[in-house]
Amino acid sequence: MSESVIIHTDGACSGNPGPGGWGAVLQYGSTIKELKGGAPITTNNQMELTAAIEALNALKRPCAIELHTDSSYVKDGLTKWIHGWKRNGWRTADKKPVKNMELWQALDAATQRHTINWHWVKGHNGDEMNERADQLANEGMAPFKPKKRDRSLVPPV
Repeated sequence: MSESVIIHTDGACSGNPGPGGWGAVLQYGSTIKELKGGAPITTNNQMELTAAIEALNALKRPCAIELHTDSSYVKDGLTKWIHGWKRNGWRTADKKPVKNMELWQALDAATQRHTINWHWVKGHNGDEMNERADQLANEGMAPFKPKKRDRSLVPPV
């Protein structure tokens, strides 16, 4: 079997909901590709899901993937919960609609052509690629964050 694509993803949000961003680092051998984006009003979970969706959709052909995320929501959702949601018509065990259903469906579709091993990593704990994905997520969020006013230009009262 050929070498796996290694993916690290992360999402960030300033407020929840609020401006948010997502980032992903894709590695194949010595090649590295970085992706990022954001939205003006979103949640951290939505950005975590979007990071994984965008990373998987960036791949041009079916791949073996080692996907690292610091979101147990994403990992557990794809490896444990989604089967029941689909069986129950995208409803949770307590019969409520699955939150972020459209993103879960998009992520489910993005996984279909790949073989993926999911890995949870502790966020903000020195993992170099997780830290880089977090940095990209914050860069993706930056255009949507309100600009801080320069108080030095305000005359004293």
